[in-house]
Amino acid sequence: MHYTGRFAPSPSGALHFGSLIAATASYLCAKSVNGKWLLRIEDVDKFRIKKHSISSIINTLESYGYQWDDAILYQSQRSEAYQDALDSLGKLAYPCTCTRKFLQKQTPAGTYGYIYAGFCREQISNPDAPQFAMRLRTNNAAIYFNDTLQAPLTQNIESEVGDFIIKRSDKMFSYQLAVVVDDEYQQITEVVRGSDLLDNTPRQLYLQQCLGYQHPSYLHFPTAITANGKKLSKQNHSPEVDPLQKRLTILKTLNFLGQQAPTIDEFSTLEELWDWAIKNWDRDKIPAQMTLSENYPDDTT
Repeated sequence: MHYTGRFAPSPSGALHFGSLIAATASYLCAKSVNGKWLLRIEDVDKFRIKKHSISSIINTLESYGYQWDDAILYQSQRSEAYQDALDSLGKLAYPCTCTRKFLQKQTPAGTYGYIYAGFCREQISNPDAPQFAMRLRTNNAAIYFNDTLQAPLTQNIESEVGDFIIKRSDKMFSYQLAVVVDDEYQQITEVVRGSDLLDNTPRQLYLQQCLGYQHPSYLHFPTAITANGKKLSKQNHSPEVDPLQKRLTILKTLNFLGQQAPTIDEFSTLEELWDWAIKNWDRDKIPAQMTLSENYPDDTT
């Protein structure tokens, strides 16, 4: 099977160092085996989009030397496909009129947030209802997931998460539905992403099963954190990558991923650095940890 990977940033801000770790890991997993690397813009949630973020993301990736195959896929243009997938679920999908305030009072808190107890499972869809979300009916069965890098994970979605939302009450499709439909559409064979998304995987596997989709394999690399333990993210206001430090930044992503790259003096151009990285990429060297300091290791200068 021909390898196809992807990088799927959300345009909620500029790319930071953690973003480039994800881009580098997914890029090299694909390019090192002559596979395809696709770029997907996860702009399904219009309320999180920041002005000019999409062009900023694309320009940064281009300037840093990432080369994607095929046209960029925009989730904002895929609503019809998501609705078709939701419709195909039949009675597995049902409307939910529970408010956030009600759920906070009535549902227990679990490891992954509030556990939805199926209050609306028997509710019949009412197109005249002012607001309702769509949830996916789960069952009392464990989903076993064997990640390429991290320890195996077992999750009973019904008891640990509950029936989860696939279309929000504001008519936005959920991340879980959109990512599953797009991975199938783009024929993604392996999803390479940060470990902060590891616990989303059982829900995506279950949704793939319900839709009759193929299961890609998954590799969750360590999430980059600051010295005080905060995740590098747009939400935590992590700084944008430096446009004047491209080679150094890519070297830092390689070393974060355990690749033991030479010093910056060994590469006179960004193209030379990428050529070395593709030829020498070893996924087995990625640290099998959930988190790592953004400065790990600290010998890249």
